[in-house]
Amino acid sequence: MDFDLFVIGGGSAGVRCARIAAGHGARVGIAEERHWGGTCVNIGCVPKKLLVQAGEYGGWADDAAGFGWTIHKGPHDWGKLIAAKDREITRLEGVYRKLLTGAGATIFDGRAVFVDPHTLEVAGRRITAERIAIATGGHAERPNIPGAELGIISDDAFYLKTMPRRVAMVGSGYIAVEFAGIFRALGAEVHLIYRQPLPLRGFDQDVREALVEALAAQGIILHPGCLPHKVEADGERRILTFGDNEMIDADLVFFATGRKANVKGLGLDKAGVELNAKDAVRVDEHLRTTQPHIYAMGDVTDRVNLTPVATAEGHALADTLFGNAPRTIPLWNVPSAVFTTPPIGTVGLSEDQASAMGAVDIYTARFTPMRHNLSGRNRRSLMKLVVDKETQRVVGAHMLGEDAAEIIQGIAIAVVMGATKADFDRTIGIHPTAAEEFVTLRTRTRTTDLAKDAD
Repeated sequence: MDFDLFVIGGGSAGVRCARIAAGHGARVGIAEERHWGGTCVNIGCVPKKLLVQAGEYGGWADDAAGFGWTIHKGPHDWGKLIAAKDREITRLEGVYRKLLTGAGATIFDGRAVFVDPHTLEVAGRRITAERIAIATGGHAERPNIPGAELGIISDDAFYLKTMPRRVAMVGSGYIAVEFAGIFRALGAEVHLIYRQPLPLRGFDQDVREALVEALAAQGIILHPGCLPHKVEADGERRILTFGDNEMIDADLVFFATGRKANVKGLGLDKAGVELNAKDAVRVDEHLRTTQPHIYAMGDVTDRVNLTPVATAEGHALADTLFGNAPRTIPLWNVPSAVFTTPPIGTVGLSEDQASAMGAVDIYTARFTPMRHNLSGRNRRSLMKLVVDKETQRVVGAHMLGEDAAEIIQGIAIAVVMGATKADFDRTIGIHPTAAEEFVTLRTRTRTTDLAKDAD
């Protein structure tokens, strides 16, 4: 065999797996046909957060008057922002390549396709490997409606030549609500069209309701319970028909309506690798596919589609195969953030998920952050703890508010360790901060028991 391990995909999972495996002494090859660093670094979380931060600067300039500053805010230069973003992404892509070559992995710039279970066609070459790891990630999908090609998907948003002034955003998941906030913060009129009653399906109900208030407070125009029907062109303009034959005339229609695993054209049938019901690669808890020497990790398995999960899976697989340290990555209690304005941070179970298993005590706080008592901005924070009534373990923590992601990362350690409400209560708060609310929630808001209600 040419390699002990060959990795298909140079994103978060693939790069970490290849680098760690090579560090353990394995002969490693890795192929990437598009962007080293994958979706996250190039057309995902990294550039997205840079755009979020661009919008925040405008908000801070507006808020400064309440603190005695006179700031004359000029127009935003979209081209300058995108150029700065491009420079940073180019730098990061180079870092990923350097990490791989420094570890001793062999890099292939090109597409890898299975010929048989141990053989790949890579950039015109035949490569054999004892073990193969699939880490090809996912891709955004357009809805199946007339004129869908006239709208953009998230990949395209980072390369727009000009800043749109009127945006029709279709969807209500992470990408939709984040980009709605980005375009609104940079001065666009934004319409958010989604089929659910509330955005962010799967998140805690209180968080979803608080997000609706936050989106509306920014001036984002919400259209819940609506499906898109068609998109038509009027010169450079786009006309979206949705809901009960409502229409929006916009500069840009942005579809954020879902993602699918990148499995097309890999030749998985020739390798004996099967897909699951979601057309993602089927794996067991050890990341093994239906072909025992072929593994898959990250978004191509469509389980918990978060960059740190993909990275952790790649590291664990390398340690298991070549580091004499077999381990798996648990997919529960995974903290996550949504970089809306303000952001959301969450870890553990929602109230509904936890109460479906038994009684839970709920503690909540809603307040205006101290900063905005002076700025005058209409912005409120939500903090919530979900506590198992019998054991008093904190099984969920949720926040919508400034610095939510930074705060929840620390809270997540306590939740993963099995901290109780008493542990939170005896922790001294840092004053004055928003974070101290998590250790001063003394009054129970309610007790919920969906399991009992079901009986």
